[in-house]
Amino acid sequence: MTAITVRPGRLRDAAEEIERSTGLRVQIIGGTLVMSPTPRGKHAGTVRLLRRQLEPALPDLLGAYEVSSIYMPGNEEDYVTPDLVVLPVDWDRDDEWLADPREVAFAMEVISNSEGVRAVATKTDWYATAGVAVLLAVDPREGVWTLYTHPRDNAYQGVLHGKYGEAIPLTAPLPAELQTSGLPLYAPRR
Repeated sequence: MTAITVRPGRLRDAAEEIERSTGLRVQIIGGTLVMSPTPRGKHAGTVRLLRRQLEPALPDLLGAYEVSSIYMPGNEEDYVTPDLVVLPVDWDRDDEWLADPREVAFAMEVISNSEGVRAVATKTDWYATAGVAVLLAVDPREGVWTLYTHPRDNAYQGVLHGKYGEAIPLTAPLPAELQTSGLPLYAPRR
């Protein structure tokens, strides 16, 4: 993952041009352009396996979406694109490309092999500040997950850690839990 800083007021233009010319996934987090390559197989596989559990258990008015971005209230130049997000199914017919964080029932980030601790913390803080109700961070490097709930005062008040093999407990309108046994682990870094 690479981060660069661009003159304020031009971030969205720069992000769109980078995506168009390189194919990299670009987000603007805290005023900084954050770029990452297309997810690799195990990253994408983790998203697919968890989405397959989540989707059939969602109420009819909610849907699971990939490649949908969420804006920061008060600053639509600042946005993230989670690996998976649960939104009202009205999103199917919305012309906007940035979702309102108050409508997000669940967001999931699969940590990339190259993501540092600081980048993960910055992104988690972003979600809390935006008011995303539930954030799940899944880390195939170590086979662990963290569930963040109850955002208040720019931080999540509820934080639950677990490891692969342990179920992730969720609350309505989400399914009761997600199973993590069988999720892929990244190969050790050399």
